[in-house]
Amino acid sequence: MKVTEQDVLYVADLGNLELTEAERQRMLIDLNSILDYMDHLNELDTTEVEPMAQTSDRYGLDPGQTGTARFAYALRDDAVHGLRSSLPHEEALRNAPQTDGAFFQVPKVIER
Repeated sequence: MKVTEQDVLYVADLGNLELTEAERQRMLIDLNSILDYMDHLNELDTTEVEPMAQTSDRYGLDPGQTGTARFAYALRDDAVHGLRSSLPHEEALRNAPQTDGAFFQVPKVIER
């Protein structure tokens, strides 16, 4: 699959980017180069390579553990620690430069 100039224009439009002709050409070359490299990587025989869940061994995990026990730290209860009340709504809005009384008002930053 090759990226076309139309693809670059479409993605630039989605990102609200104004690209010069030179930038569009460079993007076209770069994206196709990435895809070509991915095709090259897909040619590698990885049948003897074990799947990896993460590369977190270097971060102090117990290498003696195997399977899901090794990554038990990542599976914890979803709980609030140090339970405290939220900032009252009125106090949160007190220093806002602009508010309608219920929400912060901010200037529009995206124009089309």
